[in-house]
Amino acid sequence: MITAELVKQLREKTGAGMMDCKKVLTETDGDMEKAAELLRERGIAKAAKKSGRIAAEGLVTTYVSEDKKVGAIVEVNAETDFVAKNDEFVNFVSDVAEIVANSNPANLDALLEVKYKNTEKTVKEVLTEKIATIGENMSIRRFERFESDGLVESYIHGAGKIAVLVDFKSGDSDLAKDVCMQIAAAKPEYLNRESVPQERVAKEMEILKAQAMNEGKPAEIAEKMVQGRIGKFYSEICLLDQEFVKDSSMKVGDLIKSKGAEMVKFARFETGEGIEKKEENFAEEVMKQLQ
Repeated sequence: MITAELVKQLREKTGAGMMDCKKVLTETDGDMEKAAELLRERGIAKAAKKSGRIAAEGLVTTYVSEDKKVGAIVEVNAETDFVAKNDEFVNFVSDVAEIVANSNPANLDALLEVKYKNTEKTVKEVLTEKIATIGENMSIRRFERFESDGLVESYIHGAGKIAVLVDFKSGDSDLAKDVCMQIAAAKPEYLNRESVPQERVAKEMEILKAQAMNEGKPAEIAEKMVQGRIGKFYSEICLLDQEFVKDSSMKVGDLIKSKGAEMVKFARFETGEGIEKKEENFAEEVMKQLQ
């Protein structure tokens, strides 16, 4: 006989729904291990069906060790903003960030094979289970990990829509947090001018020269105008050249120097950036569900 207690135990063990647990326990004559295995097999099947659906919502988050020497930033995607607010999903994303910081995986494939916290399962196996139980396609999209001789600091904005991780060779947490907020708000692409690929600079200078010549300026004047205007380009994409959001009279680079600090690098993740969201006709979607 399949008791309510048996169903409860299997549900707690697997995270699957009550009716699914009761069904597999009946099929396996109450064998807990076989029932769990069956659920997992069916979970994988469910996950496979969902894997083609576009996951463009989700969360970005960070993890920083207590001594601030190691930090990680991750993005995990789901299909809807509703799931991104689900506690089970939020906890999973936080765990993944901590796992990245502690295990230092070489890439996403390596991360998926790392043991999940306090279990014998891999990150991939737990992800598969989450897809089955939460009912949406989910994917770990990207991560970065910093290990610092100085300090790592982080900032999360908009309930997990934007996350920032910074590495300072020298400086303090208050400065690092201010710079994190700057990065979140001003969206720099590079740390400094030296970090910008030369081909990107050359292309921008070509565009600026064409603009000047279209204004009727001679080539030699246009060249001089390019040198003047390229500074604006750097001030938009380079963190150290940006105006400090809390005090526009100084640049971020000047702020950092004034504190006797030195910054090494940063990472800024915004949920779903660069993912093309599929537009669905609602009526057609309802008909698909009915069929």
